[in-house]
Amino acid sequence: MTDFSTRPAEERDLAAIVSIYNYAVENSHATFDLEPPDLDYWRARLDGNHPGDHLLVAVDAHDDVVGYAYSWSYRPRPAYDLTRETSIYVDRRYRGHGIGRVLYPALMDAMTESGVHTAVALIAMPNPASEKLHLHCGFEKVGQMKEVGYKFNEWIDVAWYQRLF
Repeated sequence: MTDFSTRPAEERDLAAIVSIYNYAVENSHATFDLEPPDLDYWRARLDGNHPGDHLLVAVDAHDDVVGYAYSWSYRPRPAYDLTRETSIYVDRRYRGHGIGRVLYPALMDAMTESGVHTAVALIAMPNPASEKLHLHCGFEKVGQMKEVGYKFNEWIDVAWYQRLF
């Protein structure tokens, strides 16, 4: 098994992040985006100016990006300022190698250090691997909404997960 580590994302990582995400857009219901976002979308994640905004990458021994995770605004109102929504994506060639169990805890640590109080995550169902990862990282399932997303000609449920710091 290859060793993986995490670090804050840099500009040079954006092409790999885009590639990982675009694959998910085009081939899965892990995201409800129907068209891949442009590079400026990812630059905004990289340049997030809120203390709770983080974009981390998992890299292999050659410093090649194999996954990423980020925290971002949950809602744009001031009362939600200490709540961040999280997301994680792993390159399809590296799924099942434990990257999520290295990367997501690193994101949780960064969020803790920046004073975040609550993390929330939405998981398109079914996704047992993502549910297992979230539970492993201290999230709890707090609800499920039926048929809120429509992609690939099917209605998709989403489960809400939450972690308090």
